[in-house]
Amino acid sequence: MSLSCGIDVGGTKIAGAVVSETGEVLEQARVTSPAADAEAVEKAIAGLVDDLASRHAVTRVGIGAAGYVDAGRRVVMFAPNIAWRDEHLADEVARHTGLPVMVENDANAAAWGEFAHGAAADVDDMLMITVGTGIGGGLVLGGQLYRGAFGAAAEIGHLRVVPGGRLCGCGNSGCLEQYASGSALVRETRARAASEPAGAHLLERAGGDPAAITGPMVTAAAVDGDPFALARLAEAGTWLGEAAASLAAVLDPAVVVVGGGVSEAGEVLLEPMRDAFVQQLTGRGHRPTAEIRPASLGNRAGVIGAADLARR
Repeated sequence: MSLSCGIDVGGTKIAGAVVSETGEVLEQARVTSPAADAEAVEKAIAGLVDDLASRHAVTRVGIGAAGYVDAGRRVVMFAPNIAWRDEHLADEVARHTGLPVMVENDANAAAWGEFAHGAAADVDDMLMITVGTGIGGGLVLGGQLYRGAFGAAAEIGHLRVVPGGRLCGCGNSGCLEQYASGSALVRETRARAASEPAGAHLLERAGGDPAAITGPMVTAAAVDGDPFALARLAEAGTWLGEAAASLAAVLDPAVVVVGGGVSEAGEVLLEPMRDAFVQQLTGRGHRPTAEIRPASLGNRAGVIGAADLARR
């Protein structure tokens, strides 16, 4: 059985897994991401690979990296939330581990995981939106991962949705990531909970300290029916639905798969997203409407996709 190691590198964590050729995860591990230190990130990745490879016959490594990856799938050209600038990540991790390494954008890897083994396995054209610390995207068109001419396609989080809006980590202003990501959700919720009476219940959950409010706390309150928390997730879902409708006008996917940590909120996020998508879809009522589905692989999509792409 051919085994690959899939690594998913984000702004807050680095996840790793040993994955079989059928997409089965044999073992998982996770470490904190030292995102502000590029060399420390490389060492953390290599350490995770070495640990997993010590117990499994791993033959190759696929890394899903939160940034722009070059067409050769070796260099992270730029990462908004990690200290990578023209980082030769594949070569450095290969030097540390002695294994062949391929690098792919993390959302591309998650999209491929869901296409090959998850929620979009029944279609040939799909759009993946990952909603976590930031917002990423991936495209599979005609059964092939679409990366663009320079390897930087599907950076959905950096669509400008508000001209002159909030400053983004990418250097531009008004990006979707600043309005619908997990970071944006927490920032907006903290600010409003401190000033609006409706936020009292959520503030109580946080011990009276707005700075103690976390994304999972907002999600849990929303699932419990708290109107204030539900409204915050509905706002995020509306931003996502409108962005997906704009993308559908260009790409016409059969399915939109929503993954990432924030998507664990489930229908309290997806229902307002679907409503906004339908309301903003060009030609609505006169064309088939793409189905918006939750990711089925959960937080394993990135590692499964990265491992599968490395094998291919």
